[in-house]
Amino acid sequence: MSFYRNTVWLVKGLQEYTKSGYEAAAKHFVPADLDVNLNGRSFMVTGANSGIGKAAAQEIAKRGGTVHMVCRNKGRAEAAKGEIVESSKNENVHVHIVDMSSARQVWEFAQSFSQNNTLHVLINNAGCMVNQRELTEEGLEKNFATNTLGTYILTTALIPALKKVEDPRVITVSSGGMLTQKLDVDDLQFEKGTFDGTMAYAQNKRQQVILTERWAAQHKEIHFSSMHPGWADTPAVQTSMPSFHARMKSKLRTEAMGADTVVWLAISAAAAKQPSGLFFQDRKGVATHLPLASSRSTPQEEEKLLAALDEFAQKFKP
Repeated sequence: MSFYRNTVWLVKGLQEYTKSGYEAAAKHFVPADLDVNLNGRSFMVTGANSGIGKAAAQEIAKRGGTVHMVCRNKGRAEAAKGEIVESSKNENVHVHIVDMSSARQVWEFAQSFSQNNTLHVLINNAGCMVNQRELTEEGLEKNFATNTLGTYILTTALIPALKKVEDPRVITVSSGGMLTQKLDVDDLQFEKGTFDGTMAYAQNKRQQVILTERWAAQHKEIHFSSMHPGWADTPAVQTSMPSFHARMKSKLRTEAMGADTVVWLAISAAAAKQPSGLFFQDRKGVATHLPLASSRSTPQEEEKLLAALDEFAQKFKP
C-alpha cells in the first residue's frame, strides 16, 4: 500500500469524512429531494439489521416503500425489523436470512426472490472486515466472498428482475478506503504475503467501484452507483477497527449521516438524473482516484476481474 496514498487519504478523510465534513456538505443539500412517496416501490437492503443498512431501511420504510431486509442473523434481523415497523408505521418490511459469504446461498435466494417478488432498488450494503485470514465453508477468503463475490452474484442474478420495472437502481455501499488501493487481480483471495484485513477490505471496495462502472456500461436500463458513507459510528467499525473507533469517536458521523447518500441515491429524482456508474460522497459524484496516486487499472485487468468473478459464480450456481 502506497505511503503517499495513505497520507493523502488520511488528510482528505479528516476534512471530508467526519461529522463536520458531513455538516459542511449538508448545507448544500436540497431537503425536497427526499420528500418522496415510495408506495408501490420495493427495496432490498443487505446487511439491514444494524448500522447504515438499518438506517437506510428505516428511511425508506418511513416513506412507504416495501423493504426486504437481507440479513445473516435471524434474532438481530427480527429485532431490527420490529424497530423499523414501529418507527415507520409500515408493515411492509420483510426479513430474508442469507449468509452473503455463501455463494450458493446467495444464488438460491436471488433465484427464489426473483420468481416471487418485484424489485425496484437493490442496496448492496452488507460487508465485513475480517482481520485474520479465514476461509468460508466453500473454501473462499471471507472478506472477498462477502464483499465482492456475494455482491457480484446477488446483483447479476437480480438484473433480469430489475430490468422489468420502471426506474430500477442499484446502489453499492463502498468506502473511501478504496482510494488507497490499486486493483490487484492476481491475488483476489489474499494468499500472498502477510494478511492485512484493512487492506483486504479496501481492495474489495475498489473492486465494487469497478463492478459498478462495468455494470453501468453493460446495462443501460438500470441506474448504478457506488458511494462512500464517510466515517460513521457503526457496530461494524466498533468491532473491526476498535483503535480507529476509540481515537476518532467524537469525530465520527451518525449512522443516519452515513446512510443519507444511500437513501438519496435510492429514492430521489435528482440522483436518477446523474450519469450511471459514478462514485458518490455526500450526494455528489466524486473522483475514484487520488491525485497522482497511480491507482488506475487497465481495461485488461478489469476484464480479468470480471472473468474471475464469473468463473467463481458459475462454480457455485445451483
